Amino acid sequence: MARINLLPWREQLREERKQRFLVALAGSLIVAGGLVFLGDMLLNGAIDNQNARNQFIRNEITVLESRIKEINELQAQRQQLIERMKIIQDLQLNRPVIARLFDQMTRTLPDGLYYESVKMQGKTITIAGAAESNNRVSELMRSMDASEWLSKATLTQVKLKTAGELEQANNFLLTVQQARPGDAAEKGVGK
Repeated sequence: MARINLLPWREQLREERKQRFLVALAGSLIVAGGLVFLGDMLLNGAIDNQNARNQFIRNEITVLESRIKEINELQAQRQQLIERMKIIQDLQLNRPVIARLFDQMTRTLPDGLYYESVKMQGKTITIAGAAESNNRVSELMRSMDASEWLSKATLTQVKLKTAGELEQANNFLLTVQQARPGDAAEKGVGK
C-alpha cells in the first residue's frame, strides 16, 4: 500500500528552517558582538598605549625644557664671569698705564701752567687748568702730542681770567687721548 503522509510536512520543514535560521542568526550576532568587543578592546588598548607614549614624551619635553633653561642660565652666568674677568684683566693691564699717564702729564707740564682738574673717561682725558699765556697752552699741547702715552691733544676752550689789576690767567679745557707706545709703532708698520 502506498504510504501517504498526512502530517503537515511543509510546515515542519518551514519550522526547521526557521530554527536553523534563528540559530545561525544568534550565532552570527554572538560572533559579531564578540568581534565588536574584541575590536573595542584592541582600539582602547592602542589608544591607552598611545596616550601613555604621549605622556612620556610630554614628561621628557618638560625635563628637556628645564635643562635648556638651566643651560641658558649657566651660559648667562658664564658670560657675566667672562665680562668680569675681562674687566679685571683690563684693570690689571691699565694699572701701570695710569701711573705712566700721570708721569707723562707731569713731564709735559711747562712752567707757568697748572692743572685744576683731570678726568678720564675711557681713553679720553679731559684736563682743566690755568696758564700764564696762550703760548704755554700751545707748548703743553705740542709736548703731549710728542709723548708716547698721549695723543690728539685738542683745545676745547680758553677763557681769560683776571684776578687783579696785574694778574691774568688763561683758563683752558683740553682733551687728549690715551695712547700706548706700541700703538704708534703698529700704526707705522701698517702704513
